[in-house]
Amino acid sequence: MIISIIYFIFILGLIVLVHEFGHFIFAKMFKIHVYEFSIGMGPVIWSSKKRAEKRKLKKKVSETTYCIRAIPIGGFVQLAGEGAEEDKKIKKENLLQGKPVWQRFLVMFFGAGNNFILAILILFLVALIYGSPDLSTKVPAVLPDSPIALSGIQEGDIIMKINGKTTKTLDDVQLYLTIANNKETEFVVLRNNKEYTYKVAPLSEELQKEKGYSFGIQFNNTLYKGFGKSFTYAFQKFYSISRQVFITLKELFIGGVSLNQLSGPVGIYSAVDQTRSAGWYSILSLTALLSINVGIMNLIPFPAFDGGRILFLIIEKIKGKPVKAETENLIHNIGFFLLLALLIYVTFNDILRLF
Repeated sequence: MIISIIYFIFILGLIVLVHEFGHFIFAKMFKIHVYEFSIGMGPVIWSSKKRAEKRKLKKKVSETTYCIRAIPIGGFVQLAGEGAEEDKKIKKENLLQGKPVWQRFLVMFFGAGNNFILAILILFLVALIYGSPDLSTKVPAVLPDSPIALSGIQEGDIIMKINGKTTKTLDDVQLYLTIANNKETEFVVLRNNKEYTYKVAPLSEELQKEKGYSFGIQFNNTLYKGFGKSFTYAFQKFYSISRQVFITLKELFIGGVSLNQLSGPVGIYSAVDQTRSAGWYSILSLTALLSINVGIMNLIPFPAFDGGRILFLIIEKIKGKPVKAETENLIHNIGFFLLLALLIYVTFNDILRLF
């Protein structure tokens, strides 16, 4: 349990650190005053300012206070000119609101942008070390007498659609089968340049004392080595995971996925705990998956997210003048409390699933 907690803290800490560093480095690049760079939330455990005071350092080391806080979930970069109140001690040209829209856009975007870069680097590293799997939807083999074989689907068929939804990668197939929720599922496959439609009902089976369902599809487990294949795989997998996130968001909006199926910090810890025993390949893959999720979720145009702030920049560009700082902050605060309520709800469901 202790080891799983350490992994959990490390993975979340790395993702948050990279995300906040994206905001931080672009703020510094554009000479925006940064009050604080903090990893974690809640009470301060360590602070560069307190360290300097303790050592009685006379020389000011940095304008920015660097902090590590007690709760290893989240983090933030506090920029001058971000709030409604303007700091009179800071020059106007060093305030966030004093910068051009394109500079503010890059500051807001590159939290998520850094998460995407981290994910691609991890996926490349994983493929380089362990090899890259085939992401195509081609069926290399079917289990004899399995539901998929009895339906008429054959080895070599390419799965084009599941329940009317296009499948571009193996991840799409796995996601749509999960959404199908073990019900009779319609497959459209391509064979000899012709499309065939089959309906398949999964077979109930017991695995490790837990009830599961199987269609009987055996996908290609071959791993391909090489720098070029690893490089290509990193971008293909990044696209595939990103597509999964957007599909899940769409299904959540139209009711295909319920809020009860979402996971919060407790659910992420459970995933880390289950993945840990599978080795570094699975741990690194999970880190890339979470980093992409964090990046995309932050770009959703919802108040309190980076995407919400970017939306206000777009409105400012269209109107020719910014929305009142007080109004924008009020909207972001409302969004924050709504997100907090969702987090509590999701965490409660995660805890229920543990029992």
